[in-house]
Amino acid sequence: GIARKLASSGYAFFAMDYPGCGLSEGLHGYIPSFDRLVDDVIEHYSKVKEKPEFRTLPSFLFGQSLGGAVALKVHLKQPNAWNGAILVAPMCKIADNMTPPWLVTQMLIGVANFLPKHKLVPQKDLAEAAFRDPNHRKLAAYNVIVYKDKPRLKTALEMLRTTQEIERRLEEVSLPLLILHGEADTVTDPSVSKALHEKACCSDKKLKLYKDAYHALLEGESDEMIIQVFNDIISWLDERSRETNSC
Repeated sequence: GIARKLASSGYAFFAMDYPGCGLSEGLHGYIPSFDRLVDDVIEHYSKVKEKPEFRTLPSFLFGQSLGGAVALKVHLKQPNAWNGAILVAPMCKIADNMTPPWLVTQMLIGVANFLPKHKLVPQKDLAEAAFRDPNHRKLAAYNVIVYKDKPRLKTALEMLRTTQEIERRLEEVSLPLLILHGEADTVTDPSVSKALHEKACCSDKKLKLYKDAYHALLEGESDEMIIQVFNDIISWLDERSRETNSC
């Protein structure tokens, strides 16, 4: 629905399944290298932007949750390649209640060197934490392309390392930003979205916090909340697109 909504507002929308995710090839739910994943994303969208019909148009990154971390890493590798980024509950830091205790984490890091693909990382029910609407929680169980098992060791380690790196480099974020986060999100930490908004070195940055909203702002909330979030995104895009085209 996200692609259709933005396309109906006049924007070309391109998406991809990361290797090992969705319908892409690779072991399901396995990320052996987050940097390699980011390089795949850069290669994919570089080819899209090379097409004659898109070369002169402004281009924006859009990332939700894990995709927010990917978008930030893409920007940090390509500081001048994009006209802005929309980050929805970005994974700048995994919420403390979703990560194992420190000692368990250290043990898992050691085991990951020998059993990187094993599903040994303890995890709470993501659907319950992500979706405010109980009906969406039930429907999540029927989505056959979504990885619903315990995280694989190497995947969990790469996500942890990536969020730690992003948290250290918030001051390097320099492109126009729209950050959207639910105040009741217990999957990714909204306090780090606040820190990103404060520390990013760009002057054009906006943070929208939604009272009582959970992690899945565009899927698991009431229709009224989802419409509000979409309107905030489209208004921001319209304003930045006009500014870019007038330069």
